[in-house]
Order: sequence, then structure tokens, then C-alpha cells
Amino acid sequence: MIERLLSRVLQSDELSSIYPRAPFDSFIMPLRTDSLFANQTTDAPAAAGFALVAVERAFDRAPEGLTYLIPTGLAMLPEGARVLVPLGRGDQPTAGWIVRKGADLSELTTLGCNPAKLKFLLAQDVSEAVLPSELLALARWISGYYACPIGMTLAGILPSAVRKQVGRITRVFYGLAEVEVDATPPKLTKRQREVLDAIRVMELPAEQAAVLRATGLSSAATLKRLAELGCLRTSKRSTIEAEWSMSAVGSVAAVEPTTTQREAVDRIATTFDTFAQHLLFGVTGSGKTEVYIRLIQRCLARGKKALLLVPEIALTPQTAGRIIARFPDSRVAILHSGLTASQRNLMWSLASDGAADVIVGARSAVFAPVPDGTLGLVIVDEEHETSYKQDSAPRYHGRDCAIRRAQLARCPVVLGSATPSLESWWNATVRKSSALHRLPERAPGLCVPKVTIVDFASERRQFRDNKVHLIGPMLERGMRETLDAQGQVLLLLNRRGYANYIACADQRCGWTAQCSECDAGMICHQDRIASLQWVRCHHCQAEQQLPRNCPQCGKTVTVFGLGTQRVEEELLRLFPMLEENKSLVRVDGDTMQTAKHFHNCLGRFASGEIRVLMGTQMIAKGLDFPNVRLVGVISADTALSLPDFRAGERTFQLVSQVSGRCGRGGTAGRAIVQTFYPDNPAIRLAAAHDFETFASQELQDRREFGLPPARRLARLTIRDASEAIARENAETLAHAIQAIAATNPQSAEVRGPQPARLSRVAGFYRFEIELLHDSAVEISRILAAARSADLLPLGERLSVDVDPVS
Repeated sequence: MIERLLSRVLQSDELSSIYPRAPFDSFIMPLRTDSLFANQTTDAPAAAGFALVAVERAFDRAPEGLTYLIPTGLAMLPEGARVLVPLGRGDQPTAGWIVRKGADLSELTTLGCNPAKLKFLLAQDVSEAVLPSELLALARWISGYYACPIGMTLAGILPSAVRKQVGRITRVFYGLAEVEVDATPPKLTKRQREVLDAIRVMELPAEQAAVLRATGLSSAATLKRLAELGCLRTSKRSTIEAEWSMSAVGSVAAVEPTTTQREAVDRIATTFDTFAQHLLFGVTGSGKTEVYIRLIQRCLARGKKALLLVPEIALTPQTAGRIIARFPDSRVAILHSGLTASQRNLMWSLASDGAADVIVGARSAVFAPVPDGTLGLVIVDEEHETSYKQDSAPRYHGRDCAIRRAQLARCPVVLGSATPSLESWWNATVRKSSALHRLPERAPGLCVPKVTIVDFASERRQFRDNKVHLIGPMLERGMRETLDAQGQVLLLLNRRGYANYIACADQRCGWTAQCSECDAGMICHQDRIASLQWVRCHHCQAEQQLPRNCPQCGKTVTVFGLGTQRVEEELLRLFPMLEENKSLVRVDGDTMQTAKHFHNCLGRFASGEIRVLMGTQMIAKGLDFPNVRLVGVISADTALSLPDFRAGERTFQLVSQVSGRCGRGGTAGRAIVQTFYPDNPAIRLAAAHDFETFASQELQDRREFGLPPARRLARLTIRDASEAIARENAETLAHAIQAIAATNPQSAEVRGPQPARLSRVAGFYRFEIELLHDSAVEISRILAAARSADLLPLGERLSVDVDPVS
């Protein structure tokens, strides 16, 4: 079995050099046909061939798909088409995807199938969706590499709005047409000239409704006639394009690129029409976005499409707004889960029809249905962000899938970051599989922020009362000076809620508020207006009212620790001139339920209405506001104590990224970082903007301990409501995995089973098994063999996470 699995490993040196190193199509397991297929009736239609169909079910017994006959009426359906097939004894119509077609029925015999026992395809799905072959190949790779049934993988690609065929909404925009110098001016009526004069003083392009209001027209007939005469140009945009193009945050005007920007663009552009991997390493404010835009410009000039990924849904309006403004004559499709149903359907159709020139979106935009042969550039902004990792099956990493997507399209992929992930840095500096491009200086007009590290343990001694103080004297003075100078302030605390520790006031009692379903403490939340406090588990979301007295001894319950709500409360006390939700706004998962809420908040901050923006890591990335003169980090230590070998890397990235949000105007910015560990290398080197020294030291530690990226890692998590059953199942699986690993002389290291770092969540006990090896190929081999042996059953009892990030 193992030999058969390995027989299909790709031989191309180019394909084997991609990150992550893995046999992309190697571990698609052999087809099985058994009692899954029922007998056909004698009056069945003639077959025009056969098809392997990946049904959209958690079904892994036939990894390449179930075999069906193709009726002559559906013979023209291509691979990648979404169809309905009969499934099970009741022939339940079930959606699936044609992943392979064959015209010669005799081939079924070699596959071990009896044509007389096969069922026929029922029909093409109502969505009439057809995936490009490049996207179908990407789904195959994800299925094999991340150990997930291909049907489940494909099911996550097509948005539900596309399945339902929800309607489309567009808006018409008008702008002045460019007239040649020698052209004969058209003869216009007096009214037409008046309308044209009124349009000239408008901010263009303008939506049709705004033009009608400004000109006093009751209908668009005059505007259409001016467009026919060549005086106006028109463009149609979707509702979401219209909204975001009119509310782009930050500067959208073209600027003259610096020498280093121009060199990076020129070097990357030489790799168009071939697969190449690039790491754009530029300090915050160095103009990476301008490099992206210049590359997109060159890509479009070649008649190709560009795909730009951003790490958060909340950042797509800002990025898409800039792209739309810089490319007013190009169609921009925005793809992410925060859109309405009609918007998602329209955006998908724009990409699928080839009408979209640029696709911008979050993690799932990597599945944009760009027609085969037309994708010319893939960009992953802030590639280090862990939000690119999907937390449910298939647990793919958007960055790595983008690399594979670029390889399939034979185009360059650009990974950009001021604080690259150590995996990408390893590929660029050790493996040399990525070309490294540096932007070591900030763009003209931007100042490098001065970062001050504050020993908060020393500052706390200056307080003479027993109150909780989260804002030290230095940060308070800095805020007063900044607000007095009409500047704006960003404050970061990567912990939401009011406080993270609830305990009995009597230390002899020892009671603390713990979740009854998880091995985790409860977090205190509050509603200041309603004077209400409650506790919530951030893992299972269980809630209850905050107890006033200890349930064990009856004494008073006290609340310790910190959270964004507590910082907000202290800010309102220290700065009475600030108004809650007006000049002071808190940004976290409790206040920003949708991307629209966050985008509206950014618009208010850009206009100056909001003076202090305080929140979690949502405000630490990608924001560009010239009037931000002070950034304060309430506590840089929130991630350092976590049982995660990436804790130092995450701390460096967070401090460095948020510090880079200031100094983007004409005034030098300042960042104040409060910490109890001022000598920690991650904090000290982030303050010095010295990523390369930090990366060198961190990679040396990773090598010594055999941790990623020096080795590759996969984690299997076994869950059960019974701790004994969970442990027994984990031990059985671990022994089987060890036996598979032992078939290779250079076998992978199998660790565990061991209790998970969080040993119980939502009532389920959890045990982990870890696989480590120098090569991802070996880990994929083991997982493929385990799937073939039915060792990895689907469902909530087991999860497989390849290249985990937490």
C-alpha cells in the first residue's frame, strides 16, 4: 500500500522546490469501489463515459472520489463541474464535483469497477459552477497535504450565495473623458454644456445618483447622451466596490517610488510568466503597498490578473479602496466571508467570468475562480499573520496555498511583511527558495518612531493608592502632550474583557472562577452603563453573572488582572475630556462584530473624530493614519507566558507592528511599551527595529530544539467526553502511527500521546500526538497511510493539523 501511495510523487524539480516541501499530488490515495455502489436498473441510459465525483460530505473512504457513469446528456460537462449524484441506498441527491473524467469504460475494469453496478450522474447543479483546472488541482493538493477529504475541501470553496444564485446589484459611475488635442469638439446644446460644467467641479468619478443631484437632472438620459458624444466616460461597479472606492482610507495618489522600491519592482517583474517566490522584507512604513500596486500595474499591462491577500476581513476595505482608486478603469473583485449574499455572488461571478482584473480578499480569496492561464501575480500582504491559518477542516494556511496557487499558474508570488514569519525567513535565508528584497528605510515623509521601553514594575511603585493602574506615568504624560498638540493616540492591549482573574479575597480559601466545561479560567466582562458584571469562558463561550461572594467560604470575590474594558474605564477617569464611543473608541471582538463596524470606526478615526483608538491586535496591523503621533502598548507581556514556542516571535511581531503605526505624517512619532520584562530579547529587539538579529537568535534556538521551521510538524488531537476513552484512543492511534513511521529507516519522531496544553474544552478531554520530521514529504506519507488504513476517522473526535501555528 505504501509503495503504491508513493508511486505518484511528482518528479519535477521545480514542483519539489516549493514551500512547503510536499508531494502535492502524491498522496491522493487509490480508488476503492465496494458496496458503496448499487446496481443499475436495466433501462438505464447509455453511458458516455465515467466520472470520479467528490461528494460534499465528510467521507474519506474513496479519496479520489466515487465512480459514476455519465449519461449522454451530460457528456459535455468538464472536470470541475458541480453536479448532483445519487448517494447511498436511498439514492439521496447529493452535490459533488467532477474531479476526473474518462471516456473509455474498459478503464473501469483496471480500476476494479464493474460498470453494471455503477450509478449515473443525475444533473448539473443549479449553480452551474465550474472550477478552473488550476483551482481543482489546488483542492487536490490541500486534500492530500492537510489530510482532509477532497469533497469537504471543495465544499468550502464555493460560497453559499453562488449555490443559491442570489441577485446582483451594480451602480453606474461617471467621469470626464479624455479628449484628444486635435479632436473636433462635439456640438452640445446649452443644457448639455451646463450639465458638463457642473460635472467638472465635482469630485470624480461620481455615482450616477450624485451627478443627478448636482446637475438637477430628473433622469440619466442627458448623461447617457454626453457619454455617447465622448464627453463622459462611464463605468459600472458593484455596490461594495462603490462603497469602498468612495471611502478609501489613507492616501491613494500615485507617488514617485524610491530607489529600493523601484529595484524591488524591477527584480520581481523579471519573473513574470514563471513561478518564483519572493519575500518583500520592508520596515513598517517603507512603502510595501506601493510596490504591490506597481507590480499589479505591470501585471495588468501584460493582460493578466492579480490576486492580493490581506490577513483580516477588516483590512480589505482599506486595501481594496486604494486599489480601486489607483485603477479606476479596472474591475476589482473583493472576496471574503463578511459580504452580503448578493455581493459574494457578484464578486465570485466577476472573477469566474474573467471580468475582474484584481481580486482582493482575506484567506478564502485564495480560492478565487480566476480562469486558467490568466493569473499573473499573487501577493500575500502581512504574510506572518496567523489569521491566514484556517481553524477548521481543511486546516490550510492561506499563505502556503497562495504559493501553491502561484506555482500552478506559473506566476510569481510575493510575500510581504515588516516582521516575516520565521518559516518565510528560513526559506529566504537558509533554503534560498525565496528571493529576498529589502526595503530598509521608511518612505519619504515618514519618520522612524522612537520606541521607549518602560519597566512597569518600577513605575508601579510610584502609585500611592491601592487602585489598579494600567497606564503608567510616562504613558499618561505622553498621551496628554499628544492630545494637547491635536494628535491622535493608538493604545494596544491584546486581551479583551475587564479582568482575567476572579478569586476569593481570602488567600487561604484558594477558590478561583474556573469554567465548568473547560480547563480555563473565566474572564470578567462588564457593562458600565448598566452597572453589570459577568464572567465568560473565551473557549466555550459559557456565561454567568459574576458571583458577589465566594461559593466555598462566603467571603468577598475580588477581580484582578487587565483587559481592554478596564483600560477604557481608566482612560475615562484620567482624561475626562474623552467621550466613550465618540472621541474614545474601544476596538475588540466585543465591539466590532462585523467588518463594516470596524471600517466605519476607521473612517471616523481618519476624519479626526476619534482621538484615542484603543483595542486588541486588530489595530496593530496595516493601518496608515498620518496624525497618529503616539502608540502605547499597555502590556507587551500577554503572549510571553503562553506555552507556545512561537511566543517570542509573536511578541516581537506585535510590538514591532503596532509601533510602526505612528510617525506616518510630517511629525515624528513615539511609541511607549510597558512591560515587566524590559530585558526580554523579543521586546528589546522590537524596540530597536532589529528583526534580523532577533530572527538569527530565534532560529538558532529552533535548530537546537528541533522545532519548526528547522523541522516540520503535524499535530493530531483526540477528543472524548470521557478522559479514559480519550487517552485509550490516543494511545491506540499513537502505536499505529509509530508502526507506519517505522517503515521508513529515517522515520519521523512521534511524540505522545500527551494531554493538550488546554486539556479540556467544551466538556471534551483532549490528547495530542505530534509528528516531527525534517521533510514534509515523510509526514504526508505517514498521514496518507493512516487515512488509507481508516485510522483517521472524520468528525469532532479527531482533528489533524499540519503545520500548526498555535
